Amino acid sequence: MDAEIERVYVERGIEGVRPRFAYPLIRLAHAGPLTIRELAESLDRSHSAVSQTVAAMKKEGLVTSEPGPDARTRRIDLTERGRSLVPFLEAEWRATHATVAELDGEIPYALTAVVQEVRRALERRSMRQRVLSHLVEPPR
Repeated sequence: MDAEIERVYVERGIEGVRPRFAYPLIRLAHAGPLTIRELAESLDRSHSAVSQTVAAMKKEGLVTSEPGPDARTRRIDLTERGRSLVPFLEAEWRATHATVAELDGEIPYALTAVVQEVRRALERRSMRQRVLSHLVEPPR
């Protein structure tokens, strides 16, 4: 699904933007500069995941990273390019939510419910733990 959404971006002339950038960029547009920790908490994502996303967004010229109030933090803010994309990303976000609702009506189970159940299952036992329990490494 992400690849299809990325194609929508490319067809609109938006290069170097991944679907995983949309929510953080929208949040930064509405909340102003945030530390990575604040952004991660507001998105309900891990610090590590948001840090990686911010690095990728910075590489694409979508955000800046400036020293925060202390030496350990960085304030993340939108560049002009990042800010200019927000209206389209908000429209795409709404369209994606409408698409998921449409899919929910076409399949015998709600996609959103399945995602929530998978999330709960992974909270009980992580994907890493599950993979490790099945991993049989070849002899060395």
